Amino acid sequence: MKQFFKFFFASMLGFIIGSFLLLFVLFAIIGGIIAGSTSEVEVTVKPNSILHVNLDYDIAEKTNNNPFEDFNFSSFEPKITPGLNDIIKTIKRAKTDANIKGIYLECGMFTSGFATAEQIRSALLDFRESGKFVVSYSEVYTQKGYYVASAASKIFLNPTGLMELRGLNSQITFFKNMLDKVGVEPQVFYCGKFKSATEPFRYDKMSEPNRVMVADLIGNLNNYMMQRIADGRKLSFDEVKNVSDNMLIQASSDALNYKMVDDLYYTDQVTDYMRKQLKLGEKDKLQLMTVNKYRRTADGEKKSLDDKKIAILYAQGEIVDGKGDRSEIGSARLIEQLKKIREDEKISALVLRVNSPGGSALASDIIWREVQLVKAKKPVVVSMGDLAASGGYYISCGASKIVALPNTLTGSIGVFGILPNIQKLMNEKLGITFDGVSTGKYSDLGTLTRPVREDEKLIIQRGVDSIYLKFRTRVAQGRNMPMNLVDSIAQGRVWTGQQGLANGLVDTLGDIHTALAIAAKLAKADKYRIVEFPKSKDNGLEQIFEMLDEETNEEAHIKASLGALYPYYQQLKMLSTIKGVQARLPYELYIN
Repeated sequence: MKQFFKFFFASMLGFIIGSFLLLFVLFAIIGGIIAGSTSEVEVTVKPNSILHVNLDYDIAEKTNNNPFEDFNFSSFEPKITPGLNDIIKTIKRAKTDANIKGIYLECGMFTSGFATAEQIRSALLDFRESGKFVVSYSEVYTQKGYYVASAASKIFLNPTGLMELRGLNSQITFFKNMLDKVGVEPQVFYCGKFKSATEPFRYDKMSEPNRVMVADLIGNLNNYMMQRIADGRKLSFDEVKNVSDNMLIQASSDALNYKMVDDLYYTDQVTDYMRKQLKLGEKDKLQLMTVNKYRRTADGEKKSLDDKKIAILYAQGEIVDGKGDRSEIGSARLIEQLKKIREDEKISALVLRVNSPGGSALASDIIWREVQLVKAKKPVVVSMGDLAASGGYYISCGASKIVALPNTLTGSIGVFGILPNIQKLMNEKLGITFDGVSTGKYSDLGTLTRPVREDEKLIIQRGVDSIYLKFRTRVAQGRNMPMNLVDSIAQGRVWTGQQGLANGLVDTLGDIHTALAIAAKLAKADKYRIVEFPKSKDNGLEQIFEMLDEETNEEAHIKASLGALYPYYQQLKMLSTIKGVQARLPYELYIN
């Protein structure tokens, strides 16, 4: 027995000491990360440097400075990918930085939206006005990647590489036949003949109105892209359109022959080309500086000491009720930010940056109301990103001014609701039955285990119609339009930014800097400081708790695991998770 207690207490002591050591090491690692992430380590730009802009990742609207979000535990290094805000800022700063002589662009596998591509492309063209070069290189250029690259002064493609230029396509996946087989009936309620978000669950092919809308939409986007590529390559629209329509680029040599690239180079040859541009000697090192490093360099731009501020509030993701996570626009979280901006007397105007396909109609209306409260005290200018459609347009329509990119997807003024009936699946496929009692005729309205009765359908449809009327009324009031005009451009139809300008849904075409200039003019602020919301957490422990409080990582893992199958997962997830009436852009509207 003595021997037993001897070993027992020895093991217990070892466990306690080991636990303390493990905690010590863990806190040391966390402390190191916090110290590294919170300390402002200023980077120096050496003469004859080149800004290295790598865009081969999914670009968010705003940089997430939380080092724990994508922490690499194998190398114990944080991975922070620059958001669109910092990419544009660094390119703009590099234009006037005497130590930056050019940009080395890698964007061949660009995966972000067309409006994001447009803003970066415009920033690159503006950079070139300084007389500095932009060199683009890739082993493979996807269509969107090449669109960004067409702003470069020189485009190089790997001799055995590939390049896409084949026009745009939007393919929709339909689940109706599968749902019939498994015994699930989507009971759909909607307003707007173009509101196609529910079509994959009730049809096996596109409706004619949806086909007309999508054809017009991608035709407009494609023609705009072809013209911009033609301008960049100093070719005619017809020349580029002919290459695209007939897919004449099938090998790297074709890209060269049709003047889509300047030469077929390997990476060492691209490096030699840039060295020659800088007139470097054989022993001189080529200085490349990443966007992440360059944003930590001393900013030579003079900061305004004026008390006036203009706030930029980023609203990116699906609109959801409640707080939501970092990848969503949670109504409670966004309202909290809007209240701070409204109550801050030093903030003279708000630029609301919207990049959203919409979502909950209730959350959209709650956010709309808070935007109106801000507008009552100071100007509100909306800047639209890749998407500002349905609920995304709902929260935008009451702004003082609306700015969109030519290839922003907007509009989609319409609503829908889906109530799945899984009775057949449960009864016939799984052998599960249900029974119960109710106190009233409508006590079990909304249950998933029986079909909706005709009288119940009328009740639900009335609710959907009421929200659609409210949506159109918000647009009519916000855009100062007669209701009959709103009706003609609503019906759930999606428009490009160019089309939105023509039909009165937006005020002008431009990027976030255009919106800032308009906001400053409305606020009569000649000098101002920009403050961004939501503000990044400065405290390392706050960053840890923020990460642990969200489910973003789980969704990111699912996306990484499913790869090309992720969009189908999203659509089926929508069927099972939506609550209440939705003002949402169709998930299936993928354009590539």
